[in-house]
Amino acid sequence: MAGTTGKKEAEARGSDKTDATGKAGAAGTAGAEGAGGDGGKAATGKAGDGSGKAEDGKPDRWEAFASAPEPVPSRLGRAARAVGRLLVHEWTLAALASLALAVLLTWPTLRYPRHTLPQDYWDPSLQAWQMAWSGHILLTNPAQLWQSNTFFPEPWSFAFSDTLLGYAPAGMIGTGPEAAVLRYNIMFVLAHALATLGAYALARQLGAGRIGSAVAGVSFTYAPWLLAQAGHLHVISNGGIPLALAMLARGHGWSLRHGYRPERRHDGWVYTGWMVAAWQLSLGFGIGLPFAYFLAGTVLVAAVTWFLRRWVVRPVKRPFGRRLLIADLVGGLLFAGVGALLAYPFFTVAEAHPNAKRSIGDIAIFSPPASGFFTAPAESRVWGGLHEGARALLPWHPEMTLLPGFVLYALAAGGLFFSVWKLRHRLLLLAGVVVTMVLAMGTRFFDGTFTYVPLFEYLPGWNGLRTPGRLMLWTTLLLGLLAAGAVSAFATRVREISAERIPSWPSPWLRLATLLPLVLVIGEGLNSTPHPVVPPQPAAMRTVDGPLLVLPSNQSLDQPVMLWSTTRFQDVVNGGSGFTPRQLDDVRRVTLSFPDQVSVDYLRVLGVRNVLLMRDHIAGTPWEVTVDAPVDGLGITREEIGDVVVYRL
Repeated sequence: MAGTTGKKEAEARGSDKTDATGKAGAAGTAGAEGAGGDGGKAATGKAGDGSGKAEDGKPDRWEAFASAPEPVPSRLGRAARAVGRLLVHEWTLAALASLALAVLLTWPTLRYPRHTLPQDYWDPSLQAWQMAWSGHILLTNPAQLWQSNTFFPEPWSFAFSDTLLGYAPAGMIGTGPEAAVLRYNIMFVLAHALATLGAYALARQLGAGRIGSAVAGVSFTYAPWLLAQAGHLHVISNGGIPLALAMLARGHGWSLRHGYRPERRHDGWVYTGWMVAAWQLSLGFGIGLPFAYFLAGTVLVAAVTWFLRRWVVRPVKRPFGRRLLIADLVGGLLFAGVGALLAYPFFTVAEAHPNAKRSIGDIAIFSPPASGFFTAPAESRVWGGLHEGARALLPWHPEMTLLPGFVLYALAAGGLFFSVWKLRHRLLLLAGVVVTMVLAMGTRFFDGTFTYVPLFEYLPGWNGLRTPGRLMLWTTLLLGLLAAGAVSAFATRVREISAERIPSWPSPWLRLATLLPLVLVIGEGLNSTPHPVVPPQPAAMRTVDGPLLVLPSNQSLDQPVMLWSTTRFQDVVNGGSGFTPRQLDDVRRVTLSFPDQVSVDYLRVLGVRNVLLMRDHIAGTPWEVTVDAPVDGLGITREEIGDVVVYRL
């Protein structure tokens, strides 16, 4: 019995010892887990309830070492975080920088945006009217789009010049001349911003760095030669060209630096690129037609490449992908359809007005010599005064001062030897620069016999391009890409040098050096463009019905008349465009003796009901003598409204 009792007591003592050891081990495990940072387990190993106490009610001594629980963001917090990421995204910053730069480098366009226009108030008045008319008629009677209220009673009069039809949505906002001027100035600034962003996007897609792409964007938009085009919004509105090319290249997974990468294809970008290209074409054929032929050539090269890769050289099943092929077919048909619909009215006008057709002689008048590539317009703040003598030697300097920038020339030349682009790509860009420069010279390069003249004679629509110098747009873009390659290589080298430094960070001087090319390009694009005040609308234009004729009438005076008509869009005989219809020429000739029986009868047959004679423009004209002459016996009445004499026929 005694032996049995002793054995039971020993087993009990062993059990107590084991229990104590087990508890200590559990506590140690729980402590280790707490220190490991699971953030909320109690000492007993239970899931933490946030009380910070062990099972026996005492504070957990390991709680202080636990990591804080991850806070769950609210819906507002998640939205704020998403907005923050969007605001610091590269493309947001690029868009904002392009807009800010456009406001600064076009200043003082937005200083008095309702009363002044850049360059002059002739062509800008015409283009302000174009936007207003397209917006007005698409809201009221879209079927009459091409039958505008000007050049009465001529049909298809909206197609007498480039239409800026793509800006029609802006034309739907506001009425009257002041709204039209404000709209024009806003679109003028936005066109500069889009051009910068588009060229930046193209350079980035092709493989350039951020600073190099910024140089390409700024040089494309603010090249000195474009300062002479400040009065031509249809020329300034070129940002859709590089933007569409960037989108198409992105959709096809292609870049200049990395070549074709099928895994990066995306048909959505292809559709968008073709739509942007169609929108660019709707702004005018003066810039859009060469772009259309460039796209057609690119499609032809791509089709040949597809055929070779599919059937001849290392056959690949569907080398571009079925979805991408469908996207190109649909997008290309959309682009071609828009082009055909827009071209029909212009071909109709050309057939009805033979005097609207250009000849090689007309092209020769505006063809610049080689010296024009090194001559800046008067609107250049940096070079304008220095090049005054060189401009005097040019027959028509507004279209012959084609300097893209000496800084751009230097950077592009450096890009031939030091660049992120491969040598063959640099040589292709150089070839493009030479070819586009030769074409921009029109008939000045060996009379254009083997260059411009064949395009003029055989390419549909090319004979409607009056000024070959505007092809300098393509030269500038190609020079910008060469420059982007050089600047990107320089920035890459700076990063390599900085990586060797301790600490690994470039000195302030190195950082500033990478920005120097951009600063120099911006500096060369500074303008001294005049911003004249637009002639105020006569009160009679707000009250007198049409059809009416405003005298005196000529190309310069008629363009503000078109702008004044945007209050009521009454029919007016006046109009300004790239050519003068013979009927308007006859009206101007016959009405030199107005008011007399011959001119009154002629205008009545034409359908004119009222004639407005502006006293402040008749000095030195026949009306200076006849303005106060009696109208008895002519069957018309005469009334004074402000400084305008109104004759009711």
